[in-house]
Amino acid sequence: MPSLSSKPDISVVVIVYNMAREAPRTLFSLSADYQQHIAAEDYEIIVVDNGSTVPLDPAILDQLDGNFRLIRIDDASPSPAQAINRGLRAARGDVIGVMIDGARLVTPGLLNFARHGARLYDRAVVASLGYYLGFDMQRWSVQAGYNAEREDALLAGIDWPQDGYRLFEIATPDGSAIDGWLQPFGESNALFLPRSSWDLLGGVEERFDAAGGGLLNLDMLRRALELPGSVLVTLLGEGSFHQLHGGIATNADLDTFQRRIDQWIKQYEEIRGVAWNAALPAAARAYIGTLPRPVLAALVRSAMDRCLGHLALSGCWGKETQLASGDFWSDSYRGHTIATLNHGSGWLVYVDHVMQHNKLFASAEAAVAWLRRQIDTTNPHAAH
Repeated sequence: MPSLSSKPDISVVVIVYNMAREAPRTLFSLSADYQQHIAAEDYEIIVVDNGSTVPLDPAILDQLDGNFRLIRIDDASPSPAQAINRGLRAARGDVIGVMIDGARLVTPGLLNFARHGARLYDRAVVASLGYYLGFDMQRWSVQAGYNAEREDALLAGIDWPQDGYRLFEIATPDGSAIDGWLQPFGESNALFLPRSSWDLLGGVEERFDAAGGGLLNLDMLRRALELPGSVLVTLLGEGSFHQLHGGIATNADLDTFQRRIDQWIKQYEEIRGVAWNAALPAAARAYIGTLPRPVLAALVRSAMDRCLGHLALSGCWGKETQLASGDFWSDSYRGHTIATLNHGSGWLVYVDHVMQHNKLFASAEAAVAWLRRQIDTTNPHAAH
């Protein structure tokens, strides 16, 4: 490990909890053996174990190339908020990043471009977008049999970690950033701010005490953008990729997720004294990054989505947080699970928990009719 005597340019606080399978891969993706165009002595990784049942093994960090430190919190809150603030106090860099979920692999240019992006403006808010490993949102894919073994096979299939950008080939945008880099998004799971901005914010809000943090991560980005003079710097071509680990929000089924969202919105409104609104504060926007070949398809989709208009943020994550009865419908039809979900500007359709991309309907009735025709056409001899 590099010496702690030299001050790093950038610090990254990574929160882990019961991630014996996932954390070693996440931390390797942050190591100097994986990150590009940044030297090991230029950054530090502060891993905060937020009370894991079996503590994270320090030997994992000893095997990595880079400046890694481990902080263990025994009497931890179920929320990561206190753990984040503990990590922020320990950070020595002039730029500090927070990864609230230590189960996320990152791309090889993340730290280099985060460092440079944070220097572009005095109040730079440097954000990367999030993705799920697998070919659907994980709260759907797990119901169709997606599990850790299948995820391991996907990673082996792209020969990870040989080319970290190939993660885009086996991933799905998460719900808060489903329209990609060129459209509005609601949160970042690798957020970087200058130290002075973290000081102004006073760290993160510890009143978000729900397990997993509730809307803490979204509040963190919102508050940063509310600072006067803030500029949102999006890391183009970079991302964080969620490994399956039974996350409070990411891996909950839709009904459980909706109940939790209702509770989190209520808590947010009690803490902030205003109604929850998924749309972020207006801010100037800039981009920094590159476009490796595996990224190009995701970029094209993002460029097209404004024209398609079917998953703009105001009708995506924000609408999903306000589902009322009648906004979601599912049933079994001829041996298949079919479902339709109102995302604000229209009805999305799912067959066996897999979203049928680029299909949007004006009404639930039209969506259900299309789903049944689809099953009838592709599986005409199935028993009713």
